[in-house]
Amino acid sequence: MPIDTSSYYPEVPGQEGDGYSLNRREGSLFGERPKDPEPPSAPEPQNNPPEPSPSVRGSKDDGESSAESVITGVSHFLSWVLVPLLMPVYGLMLAFGLSILDVVPMGMRIGFTLAVAAIDVLIPMALIVVLKRFGLIDDLGLNGQRERLIPYVITALCFGGSAWLMATKAAPMWLTMFFAGGALATVINMLINFRWKISAHAAGIAGVVALLIRIERDGSAEPELFFWLLLTIGLCGLLGSARVWLGRHTVWQVLAGYVVGFCSVFILTMIR
Repeated sequence: MPIDTSSYYPEVPGQEGDGYSLNRREGSLFGERPKDPEPPSAPEPQNNPPEPSPSVRGSKDDGESSAESVITGVSHFLSWVLVPLLMPVYGLMLAFGLSILDVVPMGMRIGFTLAVAAIDVLIPMALIVVLKRFGLIDDLGLNGQRERLIPYVITALCFGGSAWLMATKAAPMWLTMFFAGGALATVINMLINFRWKISAHAAGIAGVVALLIRIERDGSAEPELFFWLLLTIGLCGLLGSARVWLGRHTVWQVLAGYVVGFCSVFILTMIR
């Protein structure tokens, strides 16, 4: 049975309504007596500094956004100039200028280059435009993972066609296998694309790096090949950074593209 202690500490007459009592837990026996609420004070004047004019306030932000715009523009430029479909053309031009093939007459060089451009650039691009026309793809840049299957098949067949052309014209084996390696890298990218989006841009330019290394070993390289190799490696890094900056790929997807493109071309070009 609880003990009633209310009789020990009677209420003080005249203070029943002020909320203070020794019989309550908020009294001074068990805690601090609640303070009377203070009257609201007048708001203090705020001496806020004047806001800067829009021209001064936005100058820093405008500078940052314009710098980002420049980087974005350069990234788009690199993505289109170094598009995977152009890598066979660039590789053939480098092979004509930096290897034993520099003795080939200019007319024959132009003829082969135009043939490769027709097979590996014009035909795939025309078919991709047709696919977009029929609504099978949404973006000519093929940035969506799901819309890459048919273009991958077309590109692999075209790269294989270029390899067949080089083989029938008695081109050096390392040049024929450069195009075959591009077809192999495309097939590997296609298979990976079912589960994961890999960077075809990275695979394409890494294949050109592998070609230059093979020319250095087996193609009677010209002295200026080392400069072009360093330039291509630098463009390889810039292109990968551009794809990450644009949000098209992650760093791991770009690195995986490098590995697939380089290994596919380098391993096949070792066939003699």
